[in-house]
Amino acid sequence: MNRKPIAEKITETPNEKFYTKPLLIIYLTVFIDLVGFGIVIPSLPFYVESDAFRATPFEIGLLFASYSLMQFVFSPILGSLSDKYGRRPILFFSILGSAVGYLFIGFAFALWMVFFGRIVAGITGGNISTAQAYIADVTTKENRARGMGIFGAMFGLGFVFGPAIGGILSRYGIHVPFLFAAVLSFVNAVLLYFILPESIKFNSPVEAEFRKNRFAQIVESLRNAQFGTLNAVYFFLVTSFSIMTYAFVLFTIFRFGYDAEQNGYLFAFIGITAVIFQGVLFNKLVNRFGENPLMVLGCLMMAASFFAIPFVTISFGGLIGLLIVITFLTIGNSMASPAITSLASKVSGENEQGSSLGVLQSGASLARAIGPAVGGVLLNNAFNQVDDSTIQRTFWTAAAIMFIAVFVAVYFARMERPQLMA
Repeated sequence: MNRKPIAEKITETPNEKFYTKPLLIIYLTVFIDLVGFGIVIPSLPFYVESDAFRATPFEIGLLFASYSLMQFVFSPILGSLSDKYGRRPILFFSILGSAVGYLFIGFAFALWMVFFGRIVAGITGGNISTAQAYIADVTTKENRARGMGIFGAMFGLGFVFGPAIGGILSRYGIHVPFLFAAVLSFVNAVLLYFILPESIKFNSPVEAEFRKNRFAQIVESLRNAQFGTLNAVYFFLVTSFSIMTYAFVLFTIFRFGYDAEQNGYLFAFIGITAVIFQGVLFNKLVNRFGENPLMVLGCLMMAASFFAIPFVTISFGGLIGLLIVITFLTIGNSMASPAITSLASKVSGENEQGSSLGVLQSGASLARAIGPAVGGVLLNNAFNQVDDSTIQRTFWTAAAIMFIAVFVAVYFARMERPQLMA
């Protein structure tokens, strides 16, 4: 007989501090997890373009897409399992799975092995929704935007240290970053097992039927007009951003001749910007303006940035111009993403945080699968190479998608939101 776990609000009394021990531990867990993930981003294109694999831009896009496609399938499963069995065991086993995936990639000698490693890591990589649900468990509705903003800052910190570490380690072998990511994930799992307390309890007398079908769960969640609209905004945002994430390294190789180490520093710059904005400014802006204006403005800034990227060359703008554009892009994403997550959490039931955020991240995972797949087609010319026209059509497609996100975000901002006013 299954009993539905009820989120135990560890930080509900006004006299308690926001930064409780469970919250600090989950932030550390997310940070270490994202460092391992960030290590891979600037290294993977160089790794599979080497003589051992000789991957085309289209195949590189499929590599990025395969990871996220698995996240799409398994993110709602992990979210629901965390509602039933607890956040802690799901986080533990999923992080161990990431370690196995990184090891398989690091020791690969054929392209299919790299794909297999990405698929394994993707299956267990749907733990972001579980981590977000943990934060929702231990924060009040009033503090949730702050909690999600700092959660986003952990992403930024991961992109500060991860890509930089990956770039530096690539000096010692292009496979070394993946092996280091595997070790880091294993250490993270061990630390989580011993020091992270569970955030939900299982003594509620309320009966609950375990969700039978993840796709039915998604359809049921999207029947809520507010939640469905937010999912649409987030889907478009992540689709366009994943096109950029895939294409950016290949863009800098073609336009600037950058290697894995230099791209690592660029991603570290993006991470520093995100940390400063989300960790320091986001909550202040939410308190003053609310999540809705930040969501709309952030989407608009991202659209403009994607449109501008193809104009940046060594002779026009150079490195300074590139840094300005990606700063604008990062600030836009740092406003929109945590605002959407916070709003989605507020329109969801208190006892459905894991499954609701799992649905949100499931849609994002589908977007991360679609984005690189589309980007792989757009960025690849008839000779399986990148050129100026493919760069232009790739980033302008991302800009067009973001303009759609802007219109949907404006629509949501004008909807009645009685749940958010409670």
